[in-house]
Amino acid sequence: MTLKDIPLTTLDGKSATLAQLSRGATLVVNVASKCGLTPQYAALEKLSKDYADRGLTVVGVPCNQFMGQEPGTAEEIQTFCSTTYGVTFPLLAKADVNGENRHPLYAELTKAVDSDGKAGDIQWNFEKFLVTPDGEVVNRFRPRTEPDAPEVIDAIEAVLPR
Repeated sequence: MTLKDIPLTTLDGKSATLAQLSRGATLVVNVASKCGLTPQYAALEKLSKDYADRGLTVVGVPCNQFMGQEPGTAEEIQTFCSTTYGVTFPLLAKADVNGENRHPLYAELTKAVDSDGKAGDIQWNFEKFLVTPDGEVVNRFRPRTEPDAPEVIDAIEAVLPR
């Protein structure tokens, strides 16, 4: 089984995998509605729209592990994301990204190293992982790296067809 075959649940309770949600490259991001980094949703939605035709799918994973900054229900999260930031990309069910109840997706993602060569636990909300169409994690961007930062754009461009 590859990373793209790990069983997931969407925010609306349906079963899925990354392979079903994304035929191409995927940017997986743990998200939260009440975080100082929440405005990154706008740039994530822009990436989603700008690169959809070339095969990029952004997937948000709500997580309440960082100071309780994602306390809402699935319905509240969906409403907040769509009305505040116009989010149209897929959102998964709320999940743990660290600790003994870490979602299997994050058990794999956290093996990837960042630009400093460090793997391990998610530092905070809005940590980003770029996954190739074949399920390889090729980049890890820490929370304060904006979704539209040059290094993120360059990495996305490198894994998408021209």
